[in-house]
Amino acid sequence: MRSALWRLVALMFAGSAAIWPVSAQAELPPSLQAMLDAAIESGDAGALATVARFAKQTHPDHAREIDEKVNTHQAAVAAEREARLRNASFFRAWSGSGELGGFITTGNTDSSGISAGLALERRGIDWLHKFRANVDYQRSDGVTTRNQWMASYEPNFTLNESIYAYGLATYEKDRFQGFSDRTIASGGVGVRLVQEANVRLDVKGGPAWRRTVWIGEPDTTELNTLAAADLRWQLSRAFELKNNAQAVWSSGNSSYSNTTGLTGKLNGSLSARLSYAVRHETSPAEGAEMTDTITRATLVYDF
Repeated sequence: MRSALWRLVALMFAGSAAIWPVSAQAELPPSLQAMLDAAIESGDAGALATVARFAKQTHPDHAREIDEKVNTHQAAVAAEREARLRNASFFRAWSGSGELGGFITTGNTDSSGISAGLALERRGIDWLHKFRANVDYQRSDGVTTRNQWMASYEPNFTLNESIYAYGLATYEKDRFQGFSDRTIASGGVGVRLVQEANVRLDVKGGPAWRRTVWIGEPDTTELNTLAAADLRWQLSRAFELKNNAQAVWSSGNSSYSNTTGLTGKLNGSLSARLSYAVRHETSPAEGAEMTDTITRATLVYDF
């Protein structure tokens, strides 16, 4: 009789042990489940984070289940992205933006005209590829008074979370700055100094080979030192600030440039951007100003 009683007690404890884990992982209420599913289906990571935060505030007893659901979704998205990138060819998985608008310049020319730009980016597992192109053009009374072209390609290879190796190839043309062609090739090391959710700051530097075809002067080929800094600051969901600075030091002519742009979201993929660029040459071509500035107002389309 006593042994039978003990067996009954043991069965009761075993049953309660099996029940406790189930109660600790209670299902989410249907309304809360539907809200999280809607945020997940939207594909907006920021919206999902906001919904999950408020859901945990209003349903603290389900905080663990909410975190598990969000983490499971994020892990699935990351795995899908990695698989897609590993199988994608080099010409796929690019994103970017195009912009078109006008500009006002001071320095070597005081004028206004048309400005267009293209920015492309491909983020892989270890590689980041960036392509940039800009053109500023104006004709007045049948005479070209502004004709500036620039294109650059920069591949980055991630070494660890904060350090990467970079390569950089740049081609530009600016007859009003005194040269018909300028080519720069550089490579070195970059460091991600700040990597926050809304702020990112990268600096990089290394040796640079530069060839300049001057107008009316002998061509020059030099081995220089290049340093650059890229800042991206998401001020709010609607506004973003970017600043790109670059310096090329040379025993002959050193070049410094800085571009600051403020972009405001209008709707969907369309934004408006106001930017200001300064360029300084320590030894420009004869008759050219040392400093040029250009102010651009453009519409930007993200794709």
